[in-house]
Amino acid sequence: MRHIAIVGSGPAGYYTAEAALKQWGDNVRVDIFDALPVPFGLIRSGVAPDHQSIKGVSRRYEATAKSGNVRFVGNVMLGRDLSVAEMQDLYDAVILATGAPHDRKLGLPGEDLANVFGSAAFVGWYNGHPQFADLAPALSHDTAVVVGNGNVALDVARILAKSEEEFAASDIVAHALAALRGSAVRRIVILGRRGPHQVAMTPKELGELAKLSRAHPEVDPVDLPDPALDARLDTGLRKSVALLRTFASGRAAPGTDAITVEFDFFAAPRAILGDSRVEAVEVERTRLQDGKAVGTGETYRIPAGLVIACIGYQTSPIPDVPFDEQGGRFANVEGRIAPGLYCVGWARRGPTGTIGTNRPDGFAIIEKIAADLPDGSGKPGRPGFDALAEQRGIEVVRFTDWQKIDEAEVAAARSGAPREKFVAVEQMIEASHRG
Repeated sequence: MRHIAIVGSGPAGYYTAEAALKQWGDNVRVDIFDALPVPFGLIRSGVAPDHQSIKGVSRRYEATAKSGNVRFVGNVMLGRDLSVAEMQDLYDAVILATGAPHDRKLGLPGEDLANVFGSAAFVGWYNGHPQFADLAPALSHDTAVVVGNGNVALDVARILAKSEEEFAASDIVAHALAALRGSAVRRIVILGRRGPHQVAMTPKELGELAKLSRAHPEVDPVDLPDPALDARLDTGLRKSVALLRTFASGRAAPGTDAITVEFDFFAAPRAILGDSRVEAVEVERTRLQDGKAVGTGETYRIPAGLVIACIGYQTSPIPDVPFDEQGGRFANVEGRIAPGLYCVGWARRGPTGTIGTNRPDGFAIIEKIAADLPDGSGKPGRPGFDALAEQRGIEVVRFTDWQKIDEAEVAAARSGAPREKFVAVEQMIEASHRG
């Protein structure tokens, strides 16, 4: 029998558990740990609340979670409740699937001013992550600046631009919906250091922005390359650029309730200005040189009361685990950190790829573990952890407990919404005791 511990219950964690079942069948026991009492990680707290079809992938993870050989161990934090060394003493292999939940810093003067947020924090706020539920961003200024040219920047802009009616079937949390209902934001500026041919925005996300009832996307035609050059792009990027060209061609004049979404290309933020709170962003015009954005020396200011940086994420360091500061991930060689210690998903490769990319990653790491550990070691596994948890008074949340939390959230949903999430750990624990 092999005993595997997976730390992190998001896509990477559950795909890895699925791979372990396929590799060893009844000869493996997998415990999936999470610091929160609720599973599914990025699916719950990172995927946009109006992307319910993407969240549906959690049903696949539920099938794995209900296997007798896989166990969800929620409300247990590595480094707080037990150490890496203790977990390694209990399990044949420990796999870190903790994702990349923290924002990369802009590294600019003024980024610590009030109402400047990273996208992990801002997205966590409107998705109800307990760590960010009290963020309370002020939406009292008419202009918001979003830094970044990827899909997360589009998610943030879309959420800021949506009408209340367009959130009807989403699971956006009540505190965020109330704040957006009273929002004064009428102009959203999306800053990108490079140009339209370098965006990481997919056609689907750009197309969604164009369909909103009150959003008015705009691109300066001067920023668009020669159309003949579009033929060199891959299919997805070519479709994205085609949409940006439609934004530059203009459409019906915006109404009184319209929110303008400006794509400001070749624009690099240089400082965030204000006394105690952001009041403006200083921006430098750039140009491409060997594919890289270099400053031209021309600067201008965008008055703004809210700044959200969507420039990437990094993994949370864990005591006694080697960390690659530059890559924002655990130091590893093809997923191996140290004997018996592995990493997978964003914790291994950094924040790249889609949710589905984690599946082959999980299967690959299980193949490596099978090669490294052809036989079980006789470590105690689950019974050993359970004894330790009882000794330390750790309140563990099982998958059946999560199902009670899930039922309570669904029952509390506003009309048309799939659920109303609990935004505090204490609320989750209380709900897990019901019934």
